[in-house]
Amino acid sequence: MTAPDPDGLLAEQLLRLTRRVHRIQKRHLEHRDLGITPAQSRLLRTLAHYGSPPRMADLAERLEVVPRAVTTLVDGLEAAGKVRRVPDPASRRVIRIELTEDGGAALRELRGARRSAAEEILAPLTDEQRAVLGGLLDTLIDGPGIGEGRRTA
Repeated sequence: MTAPDPDGLLAEQLLRLTRRVHRIQKRHLEHRDLGITPAQSRLLRTLAHYGSPPRMADLAERLEVVPRAVTTLVDGLEAAGKVRRVPDPASRRVIRIELTEDGGAALRELRGARRSAAEEILAPLTDEQRAVLGGLLDTLIDGPGIGEGRRTA
């Protein structure tokens, strides 16, 4: 007989929660009928974090994927009118990617879908439990000591 593995159980719970989050977010996205894949959604969210249009290589690095994967995502989003390729004013060999007005609207819808999914997932928790969970997640994401005091109830 083997002893229980509490870390193994926690790892399994985290994986199951991650899968559930993805399923629920995907369902909320499908209900909004945006025609955007989860990978395209991630690229749009990443693109929104830049102050000026990034290069494809910048996006690939930030997304931790090969540049070819970004090209495929940008091709699909460009065909859907969500992003556009623009020349770099400093170097005509460099192409940058910017969000279109339609892409900005899609991004707002995506954020709404993510918020709705989070509300559904967190619904069983009290405010106090949510605050504790937030602190625990901060610690797991940022490391010990960094997330302390960032969240309020």
